[in-house]
Amino acid sequence: MAQKISIRGQLMDSLSSPLPYATVMILNAKDSSLVNFGVTGANGFFEIKNVARSEYLFKISFMGFAPFTQRIFPPAGTLEFNLGQIHLQPQSKILNEVTIQGEKAPVTVKKDTIEFNAGSFKVKVNGTAEDLIKKLPGMEVDNDGTIRAQGEQVQRVMVEGKEFFGQDPKLATRNLPADAVEKVQVYDKKSDQAVFSGVEDGQREKTINLALKEDKKHAAFGNDMAGAGTGNHFQAKASINRFNKGNQLSFLGMGNNINEQGFSAGDFANFSGNQGGGGGGGGGAVVIQAGGNNQSGAQINTGRQNGIVTNFAGGLNLNHGFNSDKTKISGSYFYNRLDQNLSTVTHRINYLPNGSYDFDQNSLQHTVNDNHRVNLTIDQKIDSANSIKSNISVAYSLSDQTLNSRGLTQNVGNQTPKNSNDQKTTSTGNSITLNSNLLFRHRFKKKGRTISTNFTFAYNQSISNGSLQSRNIFYTNLGDKQDSVDVMQINTQTTTSPTYGVNTSFTEPLGNRRYLEFNYNFSADINHVDRPVYDVKSDIKTFNDSLSNKYQSNYLYNRPGVNFRINRDQFNLTIGTAWQQTQLNGNLILKNTRIDRSFQAVLPIIHFNYDYSNFKHLRIDYTTSMQAPTIQQLQPIVNNSDQLNQSTGNPLLKPAYVQQLRSNFTYFDPARFMNFFAFINGNYTTNAIVNSQTTTARLVRITKPVNVRNSMSLSGNINLGIPVKALNSRFNFGPSYSISSSINLTNEVENIVRQQTLGGTARYNYSLKEILIVDLSANLSHQETKYSFNTQQNQVYFNKTYTAEVNINFLKNYAFNTEMNYFVYNSTTTNFHQTIPLWSMSLSRFLLHNKKGELKLSVSNLLDQSLSVTQTASTNYLQQQTMNNLGRFYMVTFTYALNKQLNPMNDRRGGGGMRMMIRQ
Repeated sequence: MAQKISIRGQLMDSLSSPLPYATVMILNAKDSSLVNFGVTGANGFFEIKNVARSEYLFKISFMGFAPFTQRIFPPAGTLEFNLGQIHLQPQSKILNEVTIQGEKAPVTVKKDTIEFNAGSFKVKVNGTAEDLIKKLPGMEVDNDGTIRAQGEQVQRVMVEGKEFFGQDPKLATRNLPADAVEKVQVYDKKSDQAVFSGVEDGQREKTINLALKEDKKHAAFGNDMAGAGTGNHFQAKASINRFNKGNQLSFLGMGNNINEQGFSAGDFANFSGNQGGGGGGGGGAVVIQAGGNNQSGAQINTGRQNGIVTNFAGGLNLNHGFNSDKTKISGSYFYNRLDQNLSTVTHRINYLPNGSYDFDQNSLQHTVNDNHRVNLTIDQKIDSANSIKSNISVAYSLSDQTLNSRGLTQNVGNQTPKNSNDQKTTSTGNSITLNSNLLFRHRFKKKGRTISTNFTFAYNQSISNGSLQSRNIFYTNLGDKQDSVDVMQINTQTTTSPTYGVNTSFTEPLGNRRYLEFNYNFSADINHVDRPVYDVKSDIKTFNDSLSNKYQSNYLYNRPGVNFRINRDQFNLTIGTAWQQTQLNGNLILKNTRIDRSFQAVLPIIHFNYDYSNFKHLRIDYTTSMQAPTIQQLQPIVNNSDQLNQSTGNPLLKPAYVQQLRSNFTYFDPARFMNFFAFINGNYTTNAIVNSQTTTARLVRITKPVNVRNSMSLSGNINLGIPVKALNSRFNFGPSYSISSSINLTNEVENIVRQQTLGGTARYNYSLKEILIVDLSANLSHQETKYSFNTQQNQVYFNKTYTAEVNINFLKNYAFNTEMNYFVYNSTTTNFHQTIPLWSMSLSRFLLHNKKGELKLSVSNLLDQSLSVTQTASTNYLQQQTMNNLGRFYMVTFTYALNKQLNPMNDRRGGGGMRMMIRQ
């Protein structure tokens, strides 16, 4: 009787046709609790393994058919109990109801999708979707809202499978209430062309889809909040969503001066980057690290939004269908304004082949940025064979920045000054970005034969005006003043970049579920840069030939390719290759110099999926690509916005050739609610683009992008989730490891940098019904960076983040929350040690019917830690920065939950309940 058995059978309809993907359940005969479950295969067969020999209720649920219930008692003497063919009858009448209460699986794996049952992970009352995601196994959320799933950054968050305010993940996760979410689904989103043709093209985005509860799909819901606090702090937020029959309408509005933002600052960062042309403080000196290898440098910080920031934002999002779903339209408009005051203290040790020196700098920066963003998607189904999908997004930004800084360079050891710098830069400007594509899809009469063509057009333009005032003093070897250089310059820069492209794919079925795909991709990236720089003296402007530039380039590539795909019940395999021919035609007009270069490469791909069962999957992807240098990297423009740390582009850059291997194994045990994920990613790049540095005799650094032989990296992580029902607890362990190697040039000498990081996360959750929720976590990262320079000491960090959160609900209408984030930064190389405890707590009183109102008294940063710390170990420097941040403040807020009464049972049932209505 103690032996484990298998229960199997085949599910058919009344006409003896197999019923695939039906849910089959084994329930305890005494209390109807869930013991195990399975899903029927393509031919209706099912098998549930490792079941103890006992009496059970056997249940089948399938939409459109009457539920099936049978009491079973597997006989002794056999390890397999075959129920044979089971025929379901169409749903024709409703009989008496029997309620079966069990426990939903917290995690399930469906093909290439990991699905989390939101109700199994309890969050605080009026928490957001971000609060929910923080508790999911294998998921990490930085304090700035960036989400990583199994070590990869999430690039898109959908709501009910549809765009939510474009591609900004934080707009969904920080503004949708957690109690509206039924499931969180994590997967790699394929391109529209790959989804249509069924043949992989290697284009993927790590994506989260938030599936809403049924009652939220046909109603209005959201949260409105307003608050005021000490120190003139304020906060207001409104999130109103109206969903009905697949249509969605959402409004978001927010404003605060407490460094919280419910959106990404990507437009702000991108615009600042575009302004980095220098020569007049193009805005590129926000973080003074004009060197190092971008591929091997590592930066670990608190993730807090630095400085003192005032944010305002608002927008509308619409998803609507017409004409029986033949026409679907989604669109959004979003505006945000950021006003930041940032104070930074920088200490950097710079390493040269024959020595090292210190650089210290204090800076004050004020930035105001306004962004407007519009997105529109139209998906038109013409008929059963033809469809058109169009996407267009437009962004417009305005920026105004002022930066004052004072820097000093000294010899290591005797602290003899070598140079000093006192400067002010200003930059004002605007930019507009347009991205669009038009996808045409056609299915032929022969099943599996398709053709699709995607036309793309993009346009980028930025205009900036900048000024630079700087005094630079240089000293002798004895520390005496040698001379000084005063610089006063103004500049304007106009950059335009239209891009055209077309991608065509044709698939031909070969029989036996095999397919051949032929594809062709063409792209033309045209760049125009006009940047005059003038020296100003006694109000007289003089044209500066060495810093001015007028540049044109045309970057073209043609890429024909072919892919072969084979589909089987347990595996899918795609093997393909492409040949890319790249042509770069450039013209440095002021220097009367042309740059004409041509490159060729073969680009193979392999995609393999293997499904051991409905709960165990293996995926392996091998892709290759050519990474073209950016327009900023190609322009031979000297950026002297920081006089002691200058940079320039390199028009002779070659494209980098990247090979990437990604593999993941996912497993979920439905009987024990255990999950196991394992991910390994590797990259090998030839002609890698890195930053080289040249340091003059006066210790002025000049950075320039160059090609090196190669760079490589390997990373992996594991996540294991284990519930302990007797303790109302769940444990999650996620160790991770990464190693990389790359080459950097310092004063024309190669410096090989090897870096490895060992760390991971551990989480513990305890839930006592709705009364007490405890979350504990630790995130550790031990990083070691080794250099080939004998003068450069190896860098060793050990950074730790500990988090504890407790939520207590008491006296029916009261809740207490406290959260502690404890950051520890250790550098054994420099004996640097810094701890930052961030402690907050709040007391809430729930008001109105069904707790729709929440009056909260809170204190943030109770220990008054008004700073942030950043440590950076790069190829030839070690840098530590301290930035200002918000100190302690108290606040009173009131939150109103719209239509919370839609699910009045939610609070009482808790997260783990599953209610199934079985008609019999």
